[in-house]
Amino acid sequence: MIKRFTTFLITCTLAIMLQSLNATEPIRLGVIALTHTHVHWILDRADDGDFILAGIVEPNKDLALRYTEQYGISMDIVYNTMQEMVENIELDGVTAFGTIYDHLEVVEFFAPRGIHVMVEKPLAVNLEHANKMMALAKKHNIHLLTNYETTWYPANHKAFELVNENKIGSIRKVIVHDGHKGPVKLGINSEFLDWLLDPELNGGGAIIDFGCYGANLMTWLMDGKKPNTVTAITQQLQPHNHPKVDDEATIILTYDSAQAVIQASWNWPIGRKDMEIYGLTGVIYSDNRHTLRTRIAEGYDGFSEEVLQLEERPQPLDDPFRLFSAVIKGELHLDEYDLSSLENNMIVMEILDAAFKSAETGQTIYLNK
Repeated sequence: MIKRFTTFLITCTLAIMLQSLNATEPIRLGVIALTHTHVHWILDRADDGDFILAGIVEPNKDLALRYTEQYGISMDIVYNTMQEMVENIELDGVTAFGTIYDHLEVVEFFAPRGIHVMVEKPLAVNLEHANKMMALAKKHNIHLLTNYETTWYPANHKAFELVNENKIGSIRKVIVHDGHKGPVKLGINSEFLDWLLDPELNGGGAIIDFGCYGANLMTWLMDGKKPNTVTAITQQLQPHNHPKVDDEATIILTYDSAQAVIQASWNWPIGRKDMEIYGLTGVIYSDNRHTLRTRIAEGYDGFSEEVLQLEERPQPLDDPFRLFSAVIKGELHLDEYDLSSLENNMIVMEILDAAFKSAETGQTIYLNK
C-alpha cells in the first residue's frame, strides 16, 4: 500500500514538473513572408529567447538573404512555400507579414493543421475574406489574432483605464489621428511598396492602412458596440505617388451617445498615432506611446491638467509575440473585445467595409446590429 502510494506521489510530481516545463518552454513560431516591413519587429526579437523562430516562408531569395544577413539568421530555415515548411518543422503558431490579401490563404493553410495565426493589421483585405477566416478559426479551434502597433502603447491602456474609472464622465467624442507623409515619400522598400499601393492586395490606401487603427481602438473603448452609422470621405492628394488608391480618409462613426472621427492620412507632415477622448467632464489625450494628458473642466474654458509619462506594460502585455505565446499556452485569455481579438477585428472589418461603401456612394451607411 505504501509502495503504491509512493509510486502515485512520484507520478503526480513528475506530471506537475512536466506540465511546468511545458508551460515555460518557448513556442515555435513561423514567419510567413517578409514583404511587410513590420517583419523587422519579429526578426529583431529572434534572439531574445522567449520564442523560437523555427522557420520563414519567403520565395524572394534576394529579400530573404538581405534580412537574414542583417539579423544573423540562417538561410537554412527559409522555405519557398508553406507546404515545404510544415513538411520540415513543427510549429505552434505563425505570423503573417505578407500582403493583406494573403491573410486568408495563410489561415486556410494553417487552421486545419491546428496551428495558430497572428496577422498584421488589418485582419483581412475585405469583409468577405474576414468572414471566411473567422469561420476557419472557429471550425478548427485556433487563435486568430491581429497585431497593431498601438496595442502596445501604455498611454492607450491608461486612457482605457481612466475611461472605465469614469475619470472624464461618459464618452461623447473620440478623435483618432494616424498616418505619416506617405509610403513613397518615406522611401519604403520596393517589396513592400509594390503591394501597399495595390487596391487588390492591400484593399485600399490610407483608409485601410490607417483607418483600421481608429476602428480597432473605438471598438475597444465602446466595449464591442457597433456604430449605428459609418460615413467616409476619401481623397487622392498625391496622385503621382499613389495613382491607384486613396491617400486621405476621414471616417465618422455615430453611436447612441457618442461620435468618433477617424483621420487616416498619408499626408501628415509628421508621422503620428494619437487619440483624443472627450467625456462629459474632461478630456484624455493619448499623445504618443508613453505620454498621456488629462484635462478636467473648470468653468467655461478653464481646466486642470495632469501629464503622465508611462512605463512599458508588464510582460506579456508589452509585445505581440509574448502575448501570442501566452495565449497559445493558455496562460492568458483575451477579453472578448481586446485589441488583438478576433471579435474586435471582425467589427473593424465591418466598419471598414461600410467606410468603403460610403466613400464610393457618398452615402451614410447604416450597420446591422
